[in-house]
Amino acid sequence: FQPGGLIACWPWQDYRSRPRHPFCRWREAAGIVGFTADHEYAMPQAPRLYPLKLDPIYKEKVWGGRSLTRFGRILPGNAQTLIGESWELADLDQPAVTGGGDARSTIADGPLAGCTLHELTKQYGTAITGDLPLADGGNFPLLVKFLDARENLSVQAHPSPEYAAEHPGAQLKNECWYILAAKPGAVIYKGVRPGTTPKEFRNAIDEKNIEQLLIRVEVQPGQIHYLPSGTCHALGGGCLVAEVQTPSDTTFRVYDWDRTKRQLHLEQAMQCIRFSPPDVAGNEKNITVKGQNAITTHLVICDHFRIDRIDVGSGFEGNIDSRQPTVWVILSGNGIFDCHKTAEVSFDPGQTLLLPPGMQGGRVRTHEPSQWLQISFPQAESKRIA
Repeated sequence: FQPGGLIACWPWQDYRSRPRHPFCRWREAAGIVGFTADHEYAMPQAPRLYPLKLDPIYKEKVWGGRSLTRFGRILPGNAQTLIGESWELADLDQPAVTGGGDARSTIADGPLAGCTLHELTKQYGTAITGDLPLADGGNFPLLVKFLDARENLSVQAHPSPEYAAEHPGAQLKNECWYILAAKPGAVIYKGVRPGTTPKEFRNAIDEKNIEQLLIRVEVQPGQIHYLPSGTCHALGGGCLVAEVQTPSDTTFRVYDWDRTKRQLHLEQAMQCIRFSPPDVAGNEKNITVKGQNAITTHLVICDHFRIDRIDVGSGFEGNIDSRQPTVWVILSGNGIFDCHKTAEVSFDPGQTLLLPPGMQGGRVRTHEPSQWLQISFPQAESKRIA
Protein backbone atom coordinates (compact mmCIF):
# COMPACT_ATOMS: atom_id res chain seq x y z
CA PHE A 1 0.00 0.00 0.00
CA GLN A 2 1.11 3.60 -0.61
CA PRO A 3 0.88 6.49 1.84
CA GLY A 4 -2.48 8.16 1.61
CA GLY A 5 -4.04 5.10 0.00
CA LEU A 6 -7.65 4.19 0.68
CA ILE A 7 -8.66 0.70 1.84
CA ALA A 8 -12.27 -0.50 1.85
CA CYS A 9 -13.46 -3.02 4.46
CA TRP A 10 -16.88 -4.55 4.85
CA PRO A 11 -18.39 -7.08 7.27
CA TRP A 12 -18.98 -10.67 6.08
CA GLN A 13 -22.69 -10.40 6.90
CA ASP A 14 -23.12 -7.54 4.40
CA TYR A 15 -20.79 -9.24 1.92
CA ARG A 16 -23.07 -12.31 1.83
CA SER A 17 -26.28 -10.31 1.57
CA ARG A 18 -25.64 -9.02 -1.93
CA PRO A 19 -26.85 -11.11 -4.90
CA ARG A 20 -23.36 -11.84 -6.27
CA HIS A 21 -20.82 -14.53 -5.53
CA PRO A 22 -17.68 -13.45 -3.60
CA PHE A 23 -15.50 -13.04 -6.70
CA CYS A 24 -17.99 -10.56 -8.20
CA ARG A 25 -18.62 -8.74 -4.91
CA TRP A 26 -14.92 -8.15 -4.32
CA ARG A 27 -14.53 -6.56 -7.75
CA GLU A 28 -17.56 -4.36 -7.21
CA ALA A 29 -16.23 -3.14 -3.87
CA ALA A 30 -12.87 -2.41 -5.43
CA GLY A 31 -14.55 -0.28 -8.06
CA ILE A 32 -16.51 1.65 -5.44
CA VAL A 33 -13.38 2.82 -3.66
CA GLY A 34 -11.77 4.13 -6.84
CA PHE A 35 -9.55 1.40 -8.21
CA THR A 36 -8.89 1.83 -11.92
CA ALA A 37 -7.55 -0.44 -14.62
CA ASP A 38 -3.97 0.84 -14.20
CA HIS A 39 -3.88 -0.04 -10.49
CA GLU A 40 -2.50 -3.48 -9.70
CA TYR A 41 -4.30 -5.44 -6.98
CA ALA A 42 -4.75 -9.08 -6.06
CA MET A 43 -8.19 -10.60 -6.56
CA PRO A 44 -9.32 -13.36 -4.20
CA GLN A 45 -9.50 -16.75 -5.85
CA ALA A 46 -12.95 -17.56 -7.20
CA PRO A 47 -14.66 -20.32 -5.19
CA ARG A 48 -14.11 -23.87 -6.39
CA LEU A 49 -16.97 -25.31 -8.38
CA TYR A 50 -19.25 -27.99 -6.95
CA PRO A 51 -22.65 -29.52 -7.90
CA LEU A 52 -24.92 -26.49 -8.17
CA LYS A 53 -28.34 -26.90 -6.59
CA LEU A 54 -30.81 -24.42 -8.08
CA ASP A 55 -33.65 -22.49 -6.46
CA PRO A 56 -37.03 -23.03 -8.17
CA ILE A 57 -38.91 -20.12 -9.73
CA TYR A 58 -42.66 -20.61 -9.16
CA LYS A 59 -45.36 -19.35 -11.50
CA GLU A 60 -49.09 -19.26 -10.85
CA LYS A 61 -51.31 -20.69 -13.60
CA VAL A 62 -55.07 -21.00 -13.87
CA TRP A 63 -54.64 -24.74 -14.53
CA GLY A 64 -52.10 -25.29 -11.75
CA GLY A 65 -52.30 -27.07 -8.42
CA ARG A 66 -50.29 -27.86 -5.28
CA SER A 67 -48.85 -31.29 -6.17
CA LEU A 68 -45.24 -30.14 -5.86
CA THR A 69 -45.63 -30.46 -2.10
CA ARG A 70 -44.99 -34.19 -2.70
CA PHE A 71 -41.31 -33.22 -2.84
CA GLY A 72 -41.47 -31.58 0.59
CA ARG A 73 -41.59 -28.09 -0.87
CA ILE A 74 -43.14 -25.11 0.85
CA LEU A 75 -45.02 -23.45 -2.00
CA PRO A 76 -45.82 -19.72 -2.07
CA GLY A 77 -49.29 -18.51 -1.11
CA ASN A 78 -51.97 -20.59 0.54
CA ALA A 79 -53.96 -23.69 -0.38
CA GLN A 80 -55.88 -21.69 -3.02
CA THR A 81 -52.72 -20.44 -4.78
CA LEU A 82 -52.41 -22.48 -7.97
CA ILE A 83 -48.77 -23.16 -8.83
CA GLY A 84 -48.64 -24.51 -12.36
CA GLU A 85 -44.94 -24.21 -13.14
CA SER A 86 -41.68 -24.52 -11.25
CA TRP A 87 -38.78 -23.36 -13.37
CA GLU A 88 -35.94 -25.61 -12.21
CA LEU A 89 -33.19 -24.34 -14.49
CA ALA A 90 -33.65 -21.15 -16.48
CA ASP A 91 -31.50 -18.50 -18.11
CA LEU A 92 -33.85 -16.26 -20.11
CA ASP A 93 -33.18 -12.55 -20.37
CA GLN A 94 -35.89 -11.23 -22.70
CA PRO A 95 -39.68 -11.49 -22.59
CA ALA A 96 -40.99 -14.02 -25.08
CA VAL A 97 -43.45 -13.01 -27.78
CA THR A 98 -46.29 -14.73 -25.91
CA GLY A 99 -44.54 -16.43 -23.02
CA GLY A 100 -43.60 -15.92 -19.39
CA GLY A 101 -40.80 -13.42 -19.83
CA ASP A 102 -37.33 -13.32 -18.34
CA ALA A 103 -36.10 -15.63 -15.57
CA ARG A 104 -32.68 -16.59 -14.28
CA SER A 105 -31.99 -19.44 -11.87
CA THR A 106 -30.01 -18.70 -8.72
CA ILE A 107 -27.72 -21.05 -6.84
CA ALA A 108 -29.38 -22.36 -3.67
CA ASP A 109 -26.45 -23.06 -1.35
CA GLY A 110 -22.71 -23.19 -0.88
CA PRO A 111 -20.17 -20.39 -1.48
CA LEU A 112 -21.94 -19.35 -4.70
CA ALA A 113 -25.42 -19.08 -3.13
CA GLY A 114 -27.41 -16.16 -4.54
CA CYS A 115 -25.42 -15.94 -7.75
CA THR A 116 -27.36 -16.43 -10.97
CA LEU A 117 -26.50 -19.15 -13.43
CA HIS A 118 -25.90 -16.40 -15.99
CA GLU A 119 -23.32 -14.70 -13.77
CA LEU A 120 -21.48 -17.96 -13.23
CA THR A 121 -21.46 -18.67 -16.95
CA LYS A 122 -19.83 -15.29 -17.57
CA GLN A 123 -17.34 -15.52 -14.72
CA TYR A 124 -16.26 -19.15 -15.03
CA GLY A 125 -16.65 -19.64 -18.78
CA THR A 126 -15.81 -23.16 -19.97
CA ALA A 127 -15.55 -24.40 -16.37
CA ILE A 128 -19.38 -24.13 -16.41
CA THR A 129 -20.18 -24.73 -20.07
CA GLY A 130 -17.34 -26.85 -21.45
CA ASP A 131 -17.59 -26.72 -25.25
CA LEU A 132 -21.35 -26.26 -25.17
CA PRO A 133 -22.53 -23.48 -27.54
CA LEU A 134 -24.53 -20.88 -25.63
CA ALA A 135 -27.85 -19.40 -26.64
CA ASP A 136 -28.36 -15.78 -27.69
CA GLY A 137 -27.07 -13.32 -25.13
CA GLY A 138 -24.65 -15.87 -23.68
CA ASN A 139 -27.51 -17.71 -21.97
CA PHE A 140 -27.33 -21.33 -20.86
CA PRO A 141 -29.05 -23.33 -23.65
CA LEU A 142 -31.61 -25.32 -21.63
CA LEU A 143 -34.86 -24.74 -19.75
CA VAL A 144 -36.14 -27.31 -17.24
CA LYS A 145 -39.54 -27.05 -15.55
CA PHE A 146 -42.00 -29.04 -13.49
CA LEU A 147 -45.61 -28.70 -14.69
CA ASP A 148 -48.47 -29.47 -12.31
CA ALA A 149 -51.64 -29.78 -14.39
CA ARG A 150 -54.71 -29.84 -12.15
CA GLU A 151 -56.70 -29.01 -15.29
CA ASN A 152 -55.92 -29.27 -19.00
CA LEU A 153 -53.34 -26.86 -20.34
CA SER A 154 -54.35 -24.94 -23.45
CA VAL A 155 -54.09 -26.62 -26.84
CA GLN A 156 -51.02 -24.91 -28.22
CA ALA A 157 -48.09 -24.91 -30.61
CA HIS A 158 -44.61 -23.40 -30.60
CA PRO A 159 -42.88 -21.69 -33.52
CA SER A 160 -41.88 -23.94 -36.39
CA PRO A 161 -38.38 -23.48 -37.83
CA GLU A 162 -39.88 -21.62 -40.80
CA TYR A 163 -41.93 -19.27 -38.61
CA ALA A 164 -38.99 -18.57 -36.26
CA ALA A 165 -36.74 -17.72 -39.22
CA GLU A 166 -39.19 -15.08 -40.43
CA HIS A 167 -40.23 -13.54 -37.07
CA PRO A 168 -37.58 -11.98 -34.81
CA GLY A 169 -38.23 -12.81 -31.16
CA ALA A 170 -40.05 -16.06 -31.92
CA GLN A 171 -37.83 -18.92 -30.76
CA LEU A 172 -37.95 -22.64 -31.47
CA LYS A 173 -39.21 -24.71 -28.57
CA ASN A 174 -38.43 -28.41 -28.85
CA GLU A 175 -39.52 -30.04 -25.62
CA CYS A 176 -40.32 -33.31 -23.94
CA TRP A 177 -42.45 -34.38 -20.99
CA TYR A 178 -41.32 -37.01 -18.52
CA ILE A 179 -44.39 -38.24 -16.62
CA LEU A 180 -43.68 -38.01 -12.87
CA ALA A 181 -47.23 -38.81 -11.73
CA ALA A 182 -50.58 -39.30 -13.45
CA LYS A 183 -54.07 -39.95 -12.19
CA PRO A 184 -55.86 -43.00 -13.66
CA GLY A 185 -57.02 -42.20 -17.20
CA ALA A 186 -54.87 -39.06 -17.51
CA VAL A 187 -53.96 -38.16 -21.09
CA ILE A 188 -51.88 -35.84 -23.20
CA TYR A 189 -52.72 -34.57 -26.68
CA LYS A 190 -49.83 -35.10 -29.09
CA GLY A 191 -50.25 -34.01 -32.69
CA VAL A 192 -53.10 -33.79 -35.20
CA ARG A 193 -54.89 -36.80 -36.66
CA PRO A 194 -53.69 -37.85 -40.13
CA GLY A 195 -55.65 -36.37 -43.01
CA THR A 196 -56.82 -33.28 -41.14
CA THR A 197 -56.71 -30.15 -43.29
CA PRO A 198 -56.02 -26.64 -41.96
CA LYS A 199 -59.57 -25.63 -42.90
CA GLU A 200 -61.09 -28.54 -40.97
CA PHE A 201 -58.88 -27.72 -38.01
CA ARG A 202 -59.85 -24.05 -37.99
CA ASN A 203 -63.55 -24.93 -38.26
CA ALA A 204 -63.20 -27.31 -35.33
CA ILE A 205 -61.73 -24.49 -33.23
CA ASP A 206 -64.68 -22.25 -34.06
CA GLU A 207 -67.13 -25.06 -33.26
CA LYS A 208 -65.28 -26.00 -30.02
CA ASN A 209 -64.80 -29.64 -30.96
CA ILE A 210 -61.08 -29.55 -31.69
CA GLU A 211 -60.44 -32.42 -29.27
CA GLN A 212 -61.70 -34.92 -31.84
CA LEU A 213 -58.93 -33.91 -34.26
CA LEU A 214 -56.11 -34.31 -31.73
CA ILE A 215 -54.22 -37.53 -31.01
CA ARG A 216 -55.10 -38.55 -27.47
CA VAL A 217 -52.49 -40.60 -25.58
CA GLU A 218 -53.08 -42.14 -22.15
CA VAL A 219 -50.02 -41.72 -19.93
CA GLN A 220 -48.40 -43.45 -16.98
CA PRO A 221 -45.49 -42.50 -14.70
CA GLY A 222 -42.10 -43.22 -16.22
CA GLN A 223 -43.11 -42.47 -19.82
CA ILE A 224 -41.50 -39.74 -21.89
CA HIS A 225 -42.94 -37.86 -24.87
CA TYR A 226 -40.94 -35.72 -27.28
CA LEU A 227 -42.73 -32.72 -28.83
CA PRO A 228 -40.79 -31.01 -31.62
CA SER A 229 -41.57 -27.39 -32.45
CA GLY A 230 -44.71 -27.12 -34.56
CA THR A 231 -46.49 -30.03 -32.81
CA CYS A 232 -50.02 -29.16 -31.71
CA HIS A 233 -50.26 -30.46 -28.14
CA ALA A 234 -51.77 -30.12 -24.69
CA LEU A 235 -50.97 -31.55 -21.28
CA GLY A 236 -54.07 -33.09 -19.76
CA GLY A 237 -55.35 -32.57 -16.24
CA GLY A 238 -54.07 -34.96 -13.59
CA CYS A 239 -50.47 -35.00 -14.88
CA LEU A 240 -47.29 -33.93 -13.12
CA VAL A 241 -44.35 -33.80 -15.52
CA ALA A 242 -40.75 -32.73 -15.83
CA GLU A 243 -40.41 -30.63 -18.97
CA VAL A 244 -37.03 -30.38 -20.68
CA GLN A 245 -36.79 -27.93 -23.57
CA THR A 246 -34.79 -25.47 -25.57
CA PRO A 247 -34.61 -22.06 -23.87
CA SER A 248 -37.77 -20.42 -25.20
CA ASP A 249 -41.15 -19.65 -23.72
CA THR A 250 -42.93 -18.64 -26.93
CA THR A 251 -46.36 -20.29 -26.94
CA PHE A 252 -49.28 -19.83 -29.32
CA ARG A 253 -52.61 -20.85 -27.77
CA VAL A 254 -55.15 -22.47 -30.06
CA TYR A 255 -57.94 -23.43 -27.67
CA ASP A 256 -58.31 -22.93 -23.92
CA TRP A 257 -61.11 -25.35 -23.00
CA ASP A 258 -63.74 -22.58 -22.71
CA ARG A 259 -61.60 -20.50 -20.37
CA THR A 260 -62.14 -16.97 -21.64
CA LYS A 261 -59.65 -14.72 -19.83
CA ARG A 262 -56.48 -15.68 -21.71
CA GLN A 263 -55.53 -14.52 -25.18
CA LEU A 264 -55.51 -16.94 -28.10
CA HIS A 265 -53.02 -16.72 -30.97
CA LEU A 266 -54.84 -18.47 -33.79
CA GLU A 267 -53.20 -16.76 -36.74
CA GLN A 268 -49.68 -17.40 -35.46
CA ALA A 269 -50.50 -20.98 -34.47
CA MET A 270 -52.01 -21.84 -37.84
CA GLN A 271 -48.73 -20.80 -39.48
CA CYS A 272 -46.74 -23.12 -37.20
CA ILE A 273 -48.81 -26.28 -36.74
CA ARG A 274 -47.83 -29.45 -38.56
CA PHE A 275 -51.16 -31.09 -39.42
CA SER A 276 -49.99 -34.63 -38.74
CA PRO A 277 -48.68 -36.84 -35.94
CA PRO A 278 -45.21 -35.78 -34.77
CA ASP A 279 -42.32 -37.64 -36.38
CA VAL A 280 -40.46 -38.73 -33.23
CA ALA A 281 -39.37 -42.30 -34.03
CA GLY A 282 -35.76 -41.17 -34.24
CA ASN A 283 -35.97 -39.23 -30.98
CA GLU A 284 -37.83 -41.44 -28.50
CA LYS A 285 -35.36 -44.26 -27.86
CA ASN A 286 -36.43 -46.08 -24.65
CA ILE A 287 -33.40 -48.39 -24.81
CA THR A 288 -32.22 -49.88 -21.51
CA VAL A 289 -28.58 -50.86 -20.92
CA LYS A 290 -27.63 -52.78 -17.76
CA GLY A 291 -24.17 -51.97 -16.47
CA GLN A 292 -22.27 -53.48 -13.60
CA ASN A 293 -23.47 -50.91 -11.06
CA ALA A 294 -26.20 -48.93 -12.83
CA ILE A 295 -29.05 -49.28 -15.28
CA THR A 296 -29.19 -46.60 -17.95
CA THR A 297 -32.33 -46.05 -20.03
CA HIS A 298 -31.78 -43.85 -23.07
CA LEU A 299 -35.05 -41.92 -23.28
CA VAL A 300 -34.82 -39.06 -25.78
CA ILE A 301 -32.20 -37.51 -28.02
CA CYS A 302 -32.51 -34.50 -30.31
CA ASP A 303 -30.15 -31.84 -31.63
CA HIS A 304 -30.40 -29.83 -28.41
CA PHE A 305 -30.42 -32.30 -25.51
CA ARG A 306 -30.23 -35.93 -24.55
CA ILE A 307 -32.13 -37.45 -21.63
CA ASP A 308 -31.18 -40.68 -19.87
CA ARG A 309 -32.73 -42.21 -16.76
CA ILE A 310 -30.20 -43.66 -14.32
CA ASP A 311 -31.13 -46.32 -11.73
CA VAL A 312 -28.66 -47.32 -9.02
CA GLY A 313 -28.81 -49.21 -5.75
CA SER A 314 -28.08 -48.16 -2.19
CA GLY A 315 -24.41 -47.50 -1.58
CA PHE A 316 -23.64 -46.83 -5.24
CA GLU A 317 -20.44 -44.84 -5.76
CA GLY A 318 -19.22 -43.37 -9.00
CA ASN A 319 -16.93 -40.72 -10.41
CA ILE A 320 -18.30 -37.65 -12.12
CA ASP A 321 -15.81 -37.14 -14.91
CA SER A 322 -17.27 -35.03 -17.70
CA ARG A 323 -15.77 -32.42 -19.97
CA GLN A 324 -19.25 -30.96 -20.54
CA PRO A 325 -22.05 -29.85 -18.20
CA THR A 326 -24.79 -32.25 -17.21
CA VAL A 327 -28.08 -31.60 -15.41
CA TRP A 328 -29.60 -34.04 -12.94
CA VAL A 329 -33.27 -34.09 -11.96
CA ILE A 330 -33.60 -36.33 -8.91
CA LEU A 331 -36.63 -38.63 -9.14
CA SER A 332 -36.17 -40.82 -6.05
CA GLY A 333 -33.62 -41.73 -3.38
CA ASN A 334 -30.95 -39.53 -1.88
CA GLY A 335 -27.22 -39.24 -1.45
CA ILE A 336 -24.29 -36.86 -1.56
CA PHE A 337 -21.76 -35.39 -3.95
CA ASP A 338 -18.18 -35.02 -2.83
CA CYS A 339 -15.65 -32.85 -4.70
CA HIS A 340 -12.03 -31.95 -4.03
CA LYS A 341 -11.71 -29.32 -1.27
CA THR A 342 -15.42 -28.43 -1.22
CA ALA A 343 -18.20 -29.26 1.21
CA GLU A 344 -20.44 -32.25 0.51
CA VAL A 345 -23.67 -31.50 -1.38
CA SER A 346 -26.72 -33.61 -0.57
CA PHE A 347 -29.53 -34.41 -3.00
CA ASP A 348 -33.14 -35.46 -2.53
CA PRO A 349 -36.19 -36.15 -4.76
CA GLY A 350 -37.47 -33.17 -6.72
CA GLN A 351 -34.17 -31.31 -6.78
CA THR A 352 -32.39 -30.15 -9.94
CA LEU A 353 -28.62 -29.76 -10.03
CA LEU A 354 -26.13 -28.54 -12.61
CA LEU A 355 -22.86 -30.48 -12.60
CA PRO A 356 -20.21 -28.19 -14.14
CA PRO A 357 -17.21 -29.72 -15.89
CA GLY A 358 -14.91 -27.53 -13.79
CA MET A 359 -15.54 -29.60 -10.67
CA GLN A 360 -12.44 -31.39 -9.40
CA GLY A 361 -12.51 -34.97 -8.17
CA GLY A 362 -16.30 -35.22 -8.21
CA ARG A 363 -17.94 -38.36 -6.83
CA VAL A 364 -21.51 -39.36 -6.04
CA ARG A 365 -22.63 -41.77 -3.31
CA THR A 366 -26.23 -42.90 -2.70
CA HIS A 367 -27.78 -43.70 0.68
CA GLU A 368 -30.66 -45.70 -0.77
CA PRO A 369 -31.83 -46.93 -4.19
CA SER A 370 -31.95 -43.81 -6.36
CA GLN A 371 -33.14 -42.69 -9.76
CA TRP A 372 -32.51 -39.50 -11.70
CA LEU A 373 -32.85 -37.97 -15.13
CA GLN A 374 -29.47 -37.08 -16.60
CA ILE A 375 -29.59 -34.36 -19.24
CA SER A 376 -26.59 -33.90 -21.47
CA PHE A 377 -25.85 -32.15 -24.71
CA PRO A 378 -25.19 -34.04 -27.96
CA GLN A 379 -23.74 -30.87 -29.48
CA ALA A 380 -20.81 -31.32 -27.06
CA GLU A 381 -18.88 -34.49 -26.28
CA SER A 382 -19.27 -35.81 -22.73
CA LYS A 383 -18.35 -38.70 -20.51
CA ARG A 384 -21.04 -39.91 -18.11
CA ILE A 385 -20.67 -41.89 -14.91
CA ALA A 386 -23.13 -44.62 -15.89
